[in-house]
Amino acid sequence: MDIQLTSPRLIIRALAPGDLHAFAQYRALPEVALYQSWSHYSYQDACRLYENMNRQAFASVGHWFQLALIEQDTHTLIGDLAVFFIDKRQVEIGVTLAPEYQGRGLAGEAIYALLDYLFLELKKHRVTAVTDAGNQACSRLLKGIGFRQEAHFVDNIYFKGAWGSEYVFAMLASDWSRLRC
Repeated sequence: MDIQLTSPRLIIRALAPGDLHAFAQYRALPEVALYQSWSHYSYQDACRLYENMNRQAFASVGHWFQLALIEQDTHTLIGDLAVFFIDKRQVEIGVTLAPEYQGRGLAGEAIYALLDYLFLELKKHRVTAVTDAGNQACSRLLKGIGFRQEAHFVDNIYFKGAWGSEYVFAMLASDWSRLRC
């Protein structure tokens, strides 16, 4: 997978085999898994994800890809961006950060760089993000970047033994052009 983006504090690149231990460690933390699709995350889970992802060319429709977020100063893996190519013009994204790196603006910085790439380089039309309605930090992040909340699905997903609600956020390429001016 050939992709490398930079932002003032981050290098955003393909997840590499050397990242998998750290990747699995922060994903295994209960506070990280709280709003994620997994409850327990292991090194074997990370290896399976990596193997499945690397069977496809980056930006293949119908596939998820994880991009490593590397802190430029320390070359430490601090989180990841998830990118799902819904079709040729639409993409869904997500972000996960290790707890010690949250609250510093790094997730927003990573998403800004990714949106530039998706809209300006890949010429995508629409980017969406779905979050648990209880994940207020993620909702604030997405709204702060300029995403529009388009839906609030109530009790739409049976998740970790209970019904959960989700918000859907979206941004169009035309929105991004206006925001960047």
